[in-house]
Amino acid sequence: MTEQVLLVGCGYVGQRVARLAREQGSSLAALGREPEGLGNLEKEGIQTVRGDLDDPGPIPDLPTRNRVVFYFVPPPGGGDRDTRIRNFLGSIEPGEEPAKIIYIGTSGVYGDCRGEMVTEETPVKAQTPRARRRLDAETILTAWSENRKVLSIRLRVTGIYGPDRLPLDKIRQGLPVLREEDAPLTNRIHADDLARTCLAAAKNGRGGEVFNLSDGHPTTMTHYFNAVADAFGLSRPPQVSLEEARKVMTPLMLSYFSESRRMDNRRMLEKLAIKLQFPDLEMGIKSIGEAMHRQGQNPQPCA
Repeated sequence: MTEQVLLVGCGYVGQRVARLAREQGSSLAALGREPEGLGNLEKEGIQTVRGDLDDPGPIPDLPTRNRVVFYFVPPPGGGDRDTRIRNFLGSIEPGEEPAKIIYIGTSGVYGDCRGEMVTEETPVKAQTPRARRRLDAETILTAWSENRKVLSIRLRVTGIYGPDRLPLDKIRQGLPVLREEDAPLTNRIHADDLARTCLAAAKNGRGGEVFNLSDGHPTTMTHYFNAVADAFGLSRPPQVSLEEARKVMTPLMLSYFSESRRMDNRRMLEKLAIKLQFPDLEMGIKSIGEAMHRQGQNPQPCA
């Protein structure tokens, strides 16, 4: 049966969800603020609504009624609150409630778990400002959904990689990474698997459920950079101690080394009936390299 879908944010992952949803026969609408981006969507036959979620005023003519909403918009920078999701929810008039909201958030809400296994029952303890903003968005959405009798599902997403989203430039620049023995565990999922899982959550998820989205094979950030370098015939990045890293890395890069988790994805696989196309990093990187080679981008072939 054809569903009515509203995409709030149509970037790297949102565009993949849009493509898959259309293939499945869904009717799409999208909320955005950039005329150029909206124009591109309209050329593809997608209904668009222009609105700026940084503006506290209501967005007129927001097509939410009985739709499945995929919410991809990150919180604004600064502070511990997500004002954007507040503005979006505040624009939904009584009687115009969606059938379901799928919120695409982050596994960062669990904080530093010192490499321990993390399930959906693990208590949240967001530590970085951006994770606290994400947790605030989850809290606001849950309360609003209960009050307005709308099904909502929270997806806690790990690091996303995919075509045009590999650290090739950083590797070519020779930017350092942490020594393997000092590097914490990190988790990833291929963008195409993430998009498929978003749609599976809309189909098979129940209101109030939380899902960890990961390929289930945690590695270190150092292993990730080395694997990409090896696959594309580049020199591995230099490795530095944690003490050296504090001197040469940006605060953002250092923040990725401040927490360690081992994400359990069994609920995702079982309840959402997902079979990953790229169940580990090596398969995902190889696929990306082969696609780039076919497109004439001339990467080194992945062995």
